[in-house]
Amino acid sequence: MGKTIAEKILAAHLVDGEMAPGQEIGLRIDQTLTQDATGTMAYLQFEAMGVDQVKTERSVAYIDHNTLQSGFENADDHKYIGTVAKKHGIYYSKAGNGICHQVHLERFGAPGKTLIGSDSHTPTGGGIGMLAFGAGGLDVAVAMGGGAYYIPMPKMVRVNLKGKLKPWVSAKDIILEVLRQMTVKGGVGKIIEYAGEGVATLSVPERATITNMGAELGATTSVFPSDEVTKAFLEAQGRGDVWVPLASDPDAAYDEELSVDLDALQPLAAKPHMPDNVEAVASIGGIKVNQVCIGSCTNSSYYDMMKVAAILKGKRVHPDVSLTISPGSMQVFNMLAKNGALSDIISAGARILECACGPCIGMGQSPESAGVSLRTFNRNFEGRSGTQDAKIYLVSPETAAASAIAGVLTDPCTLGGMPEIEMPAHFDVNDDMIIKPAANPAEVEVVRGPNIKPFPLGEALAASYTGKVVLKTEDNITTDHILPAGAKLLPYRSNIPHYSNYCFINVDPKFPERCRENGGGVIIGGANYGQGSSREHAALVPLYLGVKAVLAKSFARIHKANLVNSGILPLTFADPADYDKVSLNDVISLPHVLEEIRNGGQVTVTAGGRTFKADCDISDRQRAALLAGGTLNYAKAQAK
Repeated sequence: MGKTIAEKILAAHLVDGEMAPGQEIGLRIDQTLTQDATGTMAYLQFEAMGVDQVKTERSVAYIDHNTLQSGFENADDHKYIGTVAKKHGIYYSKAGNGICHQVHLERFGAPGKTLIGSDSHTPTGGGIGMLAFGAGGLDVAVAMGGGAYYIPMPKMVRVNLKGKLKPWVSAKDIILEVLRQMTVKGGVGKIIEYAGEGVATLSVPERATITNMGAELGATTSVFPSDEVTKAFLEAQGRGDVWVPLASDPDAAYDEELSVDLDALQPLAAKPHMPDNVEAVASIGGIKVNQVCIGSCTNSSYYDMMKVAAILKGKRVHPDVSLTISPGSMQVFNMLAKNGALSDIISAGARILECACGPCIGMGQSPESAGVSLRTFNRNFEGRSGTQDAKIYLVSPETAAASAIAGVLTDPCTLGGMPEIEMPAHFDVNDDMIIKPAANPAEVEVVRGPNIKPFPLGEALAASYTGKVVLKTEDNITTDHILPAGAKLLPYRSNIPHYSNYCFINVDPKFPERCRENGGGVIIGGANYGQGSSREHAALVPLYLGVKAVLAKSFARIHKANLVNSGILPLTFADPADYDKVSLNDVISLPHVLEEIRNGGQVTVTAGGRTFKADCDISDRQRAALLAGGTLNYAKAQAK
């Protein structure tokens, strides 16, 4: 039987385990990336491992999240990352060079390679034929040190793209349609592979938009074939030598298949507050818009920006609308400036932001109270924008630009003839803002500012545990719920004692205080607990607050791995009905937890005077890590 694209790359990088459904496999990683909101912790963990130089083919540290320097904290963290990178063989992309996923696609991504990044949207690399995974910072640190990256062997899903997109319909509408069909939980434990006649009609930036938002499906990753379109993009970047063809075999088998009829697709929007709450723009109607933000790692490519510039040319942004534009990279920004498109955007009344994540991560541009903001981003979780009661809609660049002019949500199909935008034969290449590692690393001194505090380590699992239920949540709790981002809090990603004051602050403001009063406890979660960002702080901060276990209906993949890495037990209700029978402040006991985890059996739970069973579905490697109190403790013990 033939292989899928993903199976071919997995097989070529397999170093541990068997590619059998549900079995844990270990992969050799070719490339890693970090961004500054998660990178400081990843590099502290890398230093703790005692490895002198990274073992990967290419590791890159990007500065793209914490670029608002309203105090010393962000600048100090950037100095730390820059000196660590120079000393340990890591390339360093300075603030202003661009968003990690956009720049990596342009300058480093290569078909057939494996990539993990401490950012959940690392699967963007699948648009160029990579097998790219979002991961926690410790997993990235381990890969940089030459260790394997472990995942459960995913199921294979084929998405058939039929036909060709109509004018004004875009790649953003394709992934919104897939989200509508599959939901934010539908991709868990799966790799999404795109196929069909429609693939050849999509540019690499369009493909990257689709793989980027595969993260919102909960998918392990997403991938496109590497074909002549891929080759042309790499040649235009001056990197044609890294191209290899890559396609699934004709007799490859898939666990699931679904289809998207591109000819029938129309402009779509994800309504508040989930990326799968999708409806046609035309049927939503002309709601008044207060803000439009165009950019993010989803839609900030040269191709996207040129479409926006063409729509805005000769027009004016509606007087009641604030329009912001964030080019994805210095390359994109510079090319817009040279060809006059930037002038068209500015003349229309847009506000030009730097080449960074910006509003997508809540770093500025929060909407007005109860405001309606259209964004070309990937997430519209409640409060993520920085305004708790804002109404965030996810749309394509075409819909965003048309609506900015009209002042109301507007179907771009009403604009008449669509401008033709072609991919350039040659991109302007300037890597001056990517700093190479030092030729003499021993001479480099790593600089640590006062905001960098030690990260917490778990303790070896005790024979039993008794505590209190310190929080009970609903379904689809995101890592933004667990630990908010934004301009006020992101500077403290390297200062966990301070950051702990804000854990679950928008869900239950008393959570940090309750943990301190009770010496920690157990969190009860709903389905898909921990979806969204890969931020391992959503595990490290609860660990610091004394949380010993999370008992949920189900977990998002990356967050579950981060809990294990931190030494927190990820338990699931054997009978989901037991969720309703556990309450906040119940005394909860795990009377035989050490023996049960060691033996791989179900875990006995006593809560509210009742006894029931929970599952701990983990690999033998993860089991050993939990017994040791976390992956770093386990790795140190193994090294002795």
